[in-house]
Amino acid sequence: MRYFGGCDAGSTYTKCVILDENGKIAAGVTLKSRIDPVLSAQAALDEAVTQVSDLKDAGELAYLVGTGYGRNKVPFADENISEISCHAMGVHTADPTVKAVIDIGGQDVKGISIDSDGTVLDFAMNDKCAAGTGRFFETMANAFEMPLSEFSKLSLKAKNVIPITAQCTVFAESEVISLVGEGKPMEEIAAGIEMSVAKRCFVMAKKAGAVDCVALTGGCAKNDGLKDAIEKVLKIKVIELDIDPQLMGALGAAEFARRKGMSA
Repeated sequence: MRYFGGCDAGSTYTKCVILDENGKIAAGVTLKSRIDPVLSAQAALDEAVTQVSDLKDAGELAYLVGTGYGRNKVPFADENISEISCHAMGVHTADPTVKAVIDIGGQDVKGISIDSDGTVLDFAMNDKCAAGTGRFFETMANAFEMPLSEFSKLSLKAKNVIPITAQCTVFAESEVISLVGEGKPMEEIAAGIEMSVAKRCFVMAKKAGAVDCVALTGGCAKNDGLKDAIEKVLKIKVIELDIDPQLMGALGAAEFARRKGMSA
């Protein structure tokens, strides 16, 4: 049995997926990224390899594709492919019926339209500001003095929404701290935060060609409050993927590796 790998060296988290010849996931790893992408990628690859009894190290992979922020630093990589292409292929692999994706990464937001073969039809990206990204949500959770996992569900308890007007992460944090200091209900402030991010996703969703449904990828796809806000703002269904949405880039990279390796 031959194995094929995809390593998504992101700015916040590094992910690795290993597929067997039949496209079955043999390993999946998500680790917090270190300052050196080489060390991050090596750590993710090493941990993924331990999940496959037939492999001793990443050098034994039949083909390896690197993607993400640090894709040029992935050890043993045979090729590097953009995260946009890999997220499209990853979602296509997980659910071929999905044609529109919003990927919310640590530092940017992307809207991707997927063709019938998993390739990219069109895309839009907001990488000029951290507002609405994973970093933004981490900052907001810190302002609430609670874990990100707890913050992501807080807005679901809200009966009303307190709008957050600031468009900048720094100013939004100051606005949130002021609202908390005034004694405003924290769940209603959280609802305002989720709603503001959902509105920023509107243009990305339209560019991705989302009409009645969209899939979310990246770590923020696990934010239940954001999914609820997107459905309300965009008036479309957010599709739940069966595979961890944070692994989509690495999964797509691994599928590219499998296709290229099998045809070689």
